[in-house]
Amino acid sequence: MNRLARIARTTAFKLSVLYLAVFTALSAFLLIYISRNTNQLMLAQVTQTLNAEITGLPEEYVRGGVRALVASIDRRARRPDASLYLLTDFAGNPIAGNIPERPKTILGETASGVQRVHYLRRDAAGVEEEREALIRQFDLRGGYRLLVGRDLGETRHFVDILAEARQLWIGVVVIMAVVTWFFVNRRVMKRIDDIADTSQTIMEGDLSGRLPVAGNDDEFDRLATNLNAMLDRIELLMHGMKDVTDNIAHDLKTPLTRLRNRVETALREARTDTDYRSALEATLDESDNLIRIFDSLLRIARIEAMTPEAGMDTVDLRQLVGQLADLYGPAAEDAGGRLNVDVPDGLLAECNAGLINQVLVNLVENALKYAVPETGRQVITISAAEAGERIYLTVTDNGPGIPEEALDRVADRFVRLDESRSEPGHGLGLSLVRAVARLHGGDVRLQDAEPGLKATIDLPRAAAHGDTTDDDRRSTG
Repeated sequence: MNRLARIARTTAFKLSVLYLAVFTALSAFLLIYISRNTNQLMLAQVTQTLNAEITGLPEEYVRGGVRALVASIDRRARRPDASLYLLTDFAGNPIAGNIPERPKTILGETASGVQRVHYLRRDAAGVEEEREALIRQFDLRGGYRLLVGRDLGETRHFVDILAEARQLWIGVVVIMAVVTWFFVNRRVMKRIDDIADTSQTIMEGDLSGRLPVAGNDDEFDRLATNLNAMLDRIELLMHGMKDVTDNIAHDLKTPLTRLRNRVETALREARTDTDYRSALEATLDESDNLIRIFDSLLRIARIEAMTPEAGMDTVDLRQLVGQLADLYGPAAEDAGGRLNVDVPDGLLAECNAGLINQVLVNLVENALKYAVPETGRQVITISAAEAGERIYLTVTDNGPGIPEEALDRVADRFVRLDESRSEPGHGLGLSLVRAVARLHGGDVRLQDAEPGLKATIDLPRAAAHGDTTDDDRRSTG
């Protein structure tokens, strides 16, 4: 009973009942309308035939008298049709016809018009049965009375067939509607129950739950696909928040401890103004480092919270990379290396120019700091190529690279390899690169360049690619 009550409260059930009632009422209206109009048409045809009979018989009486009229009635009465004839004298005795007597019950009000009556008729076996007919009677000279009629048995039979068809049709419509509603409602309820169950699982803390997708691309599949994408995003953000919280708790504990120890040492051991000043300067440096870490975390959080359309524009990557090479090329040469650019002309991407520039700056600076080869000259290459609807932007170096087991985690927040801990930094550069790549619908991929490291992000290709003029490219820059 609870399940039935639950089903009765659903929108699907209410809509099904509404559609069933409307369709049944419409079907009944159409069938009744057709049945009544068909009945009226048939009665009109019977009346027309009856009038034609009445017009012909009196004319024969006028031309040939009673004998001619009787002969005509006998001839017509032998035909196997539904016509009725009866000629009586002034006393009401039958002279000719195919019915034994004049009907006793006259349903019409006017004796001279067409009337619907019940009469007795003998079948081939001589058995009398009561039938219904339309008749018309009038008097002839000499006291004779002529009755002409048309049996309504065929018409009544046809009307009964229509009535049975109407009842059968309505019954079939109701049954099929109920069966269809049962299967449709059962399927809809199952999909809704699956969504409710998955939502309950997620509310209980299991963020890995996803809505089932049947694969038939209906509205429930589209809803499930969009909700699953939203859940993926939420799970990613929740894990990111958890990682940030854990990393802050672990990685910021050390600088905060150092800051506190310096303050305690200064309070305990400082004796002169110079000692206090030195302690304050060290504290200030440590505070600035903490501020830089929090600024980086806030920048990453803002990027992750941005919508994919935020600040997007058509950007000429050749011009963007060229400007960066002009800035960092001399720094690479001062360090004894070189910075190469391999980006084709007119390569347009739909991206946030400022964020992509920051990504390249982070990757190039990482390469300059950590990718110094043991022997030979340092070479850093910025390249780009398109494949389908995506553009792949890559920064490659020839340094010592990253161990294969660390490639998957080095882009996480606060992750620093042992070799880089002697260098300044806080392990958030590649995290920012990953956040920017995901904002553009891609990701960052770190690969062994044999030797060195190859960092690649993918960007959406601009829709106007191939149709952009030189003036458009200059305006983009």
